[in-house]
Amino acid sequence: MSAFRDQDPRIHGIQTKIRVVPDFPREGIMFQDITTLLLDPKAFKDTIDLFVERYKGENISVVAGIEARGFIFGPPIALAIGAKFVPLRKPKKLPGEVIKEEYVLEYGSDCLEMHVGAVSAGERALVVDDLIATGGTLRAAMNLLERAGAEVVECACVIELPDLKLFRSLIDSDSDYLDLAGS
Repeated sequence: MSAFRDQDPRIHGIQTKIRVVPDFPREGIMFQDITTLLLDPKAFKDTIDLFVERYKGENISVVAGIEARGFIFGPPIALAIGAKFVPLRKPKKLPGEVIKEEYVLEYGSDCLEMHVGAVSAGERALVVDDLIATGGTLRAAMNLLERAGAEVVECACVIELPDLKLFRSLIDSDSDYLDLAGS
């Protein structure tokens, strides 16, 4: 849903608050820093409001936030639309019984975990994170929720990296995503 961003004047204000840090965390990476967005209450509120406007009335019962920056945007969206918030965490961060989904990174692999019983079959879920790069983490989140019986309605991210369009090939054709500040 990248076209969505062209239709709302708040998008430009959000885009101007995201700082690009060259060569972080290593040389050649252009890090998209949302902490500068969080320092501006109006831009942060506009970001949350745009997501809430899109998902209110969509019968979403689960907002699943991906560690760690999905934890910043997910809870206020969940509260505003009347859904529960489910954290999707890195390994060994959740107490109790969990289900896991491993995924491949550019240089290695990683894993997301979710509490057993956090999501029930038939629930409608929204996955939230700050950024779409290759889509591997989002795909893992979708797989985890779907294995628990949830229907993933969309993935919502603040930023899409324009040079990495692999995400679209990873999602099902009937899935969609919303990015606010992609290029």
